[in-house]
Amino acid sequence: MAVPLPSVKPTPRPRLKMRWYSWLFLVGALMYGVSWLMHWDDRGALWVLERFETPVERQESVWLPDYQAVIDAKPLPGMEKDEASDLAYNPQTKTLFAVMGRNPFLVELSLQGDVLRKMPLVGWSNPEGVTVMENGVLGIVDERRHSLTLVKVDADTRQLAFADFPTYDLGPSENQNKAFEGAAWDKRNQQLILGKERPAQLFTWKSNGGQALTGDKQVLPSTELDIRNLSALSIDPRTGHLLVLSADSNLLLELDEKGEQVSFMTVLGGFNGLKDTIPRAEGVAMDENGTLYMVSEPNLFYRFEKQK
Repeated sequence: MAVPLPSVKPTPRPRLKMRWYSWLFLVGALMYGVSWLMHWDDRGALWVLERFETPVERQESVWLPDYQAVIDAKPLPGMEKDEASDLAYNPQTKTLFAVMGRNPFLVELSLQGDVLRKMPLVGWSNPEGVTVMENGVLGIVDERRHSLTLVKVDADTRQLAFADFPTYDLGPSENQNKAFEGAAWDKRNQQLILGKERPAQLFTWKSNGGQALTGDKQVLPSTELDIRNLSALSIDPRTGHLLVLSADSNLLLELDEKGEQVSFMTVLGGFNGLKDTIPRAEGVAMDENGTLYMVSEPNLFYRFEKQK
C-alpha cells in the first residue's frame, strides 16, 4: 500500500516591497535632482539670507525681489538667427547697446526695445560682452578670441572694424568656448570688471574710461558666485552694486561693494511678472533710474521696473 506523501504548499514568491526609508531615499533623490536642474538649492539659501536684510539695507540696495516685468519677451525684429549676447546702457545717449554673437554686430536700442541702428562688427569672431565706458568708448569682449577691444562709437558710426581699435589679450582658458563673457564699467573705482563664464570668476582692470588700460587684469576673489555659469555683468550707477546674470541658473544676483550677496531675482516664468521663463538670459543693464533691462537668445528684449 502506497504511503501518501505529505502535502507541500508552494512557497509564495517574495513581493518586491520597498521599506519606508527606501521610498524616502527615492523621493529625496528625485527632489534633489529637480532642485539641481532648477537651481532651487541656491535660491533657497539666498531667500533665507534675504530675510535678514533690514529695511534700511534694502533701501540702500537694488533689491531685485521688488522688480516686475513691464516689457516681457519683446522680439527684436529680423534678429531671430543672430543670438543676442549682452546689453549695456549709455547714459549720454539714453539708449542701450547690444552685441549679437552668431552674426557679429552691435545694435543700438531704445529703452523700449526698438531697434535704432545695426553696426556690423567686421573681424570679430564671437562677441559675447559689451559695456559702455566714457566719451563714446565701448568695451567689447570676444569670447573665442579671448580679447577685449575698446571701440569708439558716435552718432555717425555705421560699421566697426576689429583692426582699427586697441585690443587687449584676456589670456587662455581651459574651455575655448567658456571663457570671458561679461564686462561692466565701474566708474566709481575707475576699473573694468570682467567675468569668466565657467567656472564663474571675476577680474578687474584699471582704466580711466578711455581706450587705454593700466597694468594687467587682476583676480577679484569672490566666494559668492553660487551660479552654474556667468552670462553677463552690470553696475547699478546709484549704489555701485554689481549685477551678475546666469543663464544656466535662471538667476540674477546683486553683490554689494564687498562682493557679498544682497538680493536675487529668478527669471523663471511666473515670477517677477514674467509669463514664461526667459529662454536663455544673456545680457543685463541698469540705468540711472534703476530700470533693469535684459536680452535673451535668440532675440528677446525685457524691461523691469521696481514696484514702490
